[in-house]
Amino acid sequence: MSEYVDTARRVIRTEAQGLEALETALDNGLAQPFQDAVRLILQATGRVVVSGMGKSGHVGRKIAATLASTGTPAQFVHPAEASHGDLGMVTKGDVALVLSNSGETPEIADIVAHTRRFAIPLIGIAGREGSTLLRQSDVALLLPQAAEACGTGIVPTTSTTMTLALGDALAVALMEHRRFTPEHFRTFHPGGKLGARLARVQDLMHDDMPLVGMDAPMTDTLLEITRKGFGVTGVTDDAGRLVGIITDGDLRRHMQGLLDRRAGEVMTRNPRSIAPEALAEAALAEMQGSKITSLFAVRDGLPQGILHIHDCLRAGMV
Repeated sequence: MSEYVDTARRVIRTEAQGLEALETALDNGLAQPFQDAVRLILQATGRVVVSGMGKSGHVGRKIAATLASTGTPAQFVHPAEASHGDLGMVTKGDVALVLSNSGETPEIADIVAHTRRFAIPLIGIAGREGSTLLRQSDVALLLPQAAEACGTGIVPTTSTTMTLALGDALAVALMEHRRFTPEHFRTFHPGGKLGARLARVQDLMHDDMPLVGMDAPMTDTLLEITRKGFGVTGVTDDAGRLVGIITDGDLRRHMQGLLDRRAGEVMTRNPRSIAPEALAEAALAEMQGSKITSLFAVRDGLPQGILHIHDCLRAGMV
C-alpha cells in the first residue's frame, strides 16, 4: 500500500514543481504575453472561444466554464466539430483561446486558419517554443519545460495542470479587473449550495409577516402568531416601525395574566434584524449565533419581510 502513496506523493510533487516553474515564468518572459492576453480579452466585444483537442480539450472546457461564470462571456468549441460547421460560432469580435501542449495538434489547424483568415485575435497556449500554434498566435503563452508526472513523458499530467492553472489565472485577473462580486457570481451560478449561500435575504424572506401594533390585545396577538406560523410576531409603533418582537419565551415569562395584557407590555424591545439586501448566509449566521429561529428584514426601521431558519435549510445553505 505504501508504494501507492509514494506514487501519489511523487505525482503531486512533480505537478507542484511544474506550477512553481509557471509562477517563475510569470516573473520573466511570460509576464508581458500574459498581460497582452488579458488586454486582448478585455477589448473583445464578443466572447472568448476556447478550443483544444484531447486532454487539452477537457481543460479548455473547464477554462471556458470558469471564464463564463466570472463575468467573461466564453464558450468551448471542439476543433473537430469546428471543421464540420462550428467555425461559424467564431466570429469577428471574438477572441480565440487555443490550447495544445505540442502546438502541432492537426485538429486545431482549421480553427487557427479561420482566425487568421477573418482577423480574429488568437491567444495560443502551448509547451513547445516555435510551434505552429505559437507562431500563428497574436499572443503566445509558452508553458515552461516541466516533467510529466507519469514518469514516461507521454501522459499529459503536469502540462495539463499548468494549462489549467494559467487559464484560472486569466479568469481571475479578468474577474478582478471587472470588479466581479459574489452577487455577480450568483447571477451565473444560482444552483447548488454555493448559489444558496450567495442568495440575499430578500430572495428567501416572506412578505406576509406576523405583525401587531403595540396596543393589540394579547388575544389578537396569539391569533396572529398562530395564523402566520412563524412562532413569533413583530410589534410596530404608530409609524409602522418595528419596535419589538414576541416569542414563545416572552409568552412564558408573562404567563400570569397574559390575556389581560397588550402586545407592548409583553414584547422584547429592539429585536435583532437584518437588511433585505444582506446575504442570507449572514442572516443564517445571526440566527445560529443568537439561537433564534426567525429574523425580520428591516429597511429604515420598517419591516420588509421575515426569514425563518427553515427557509435557509430548504435553500440548501447547510
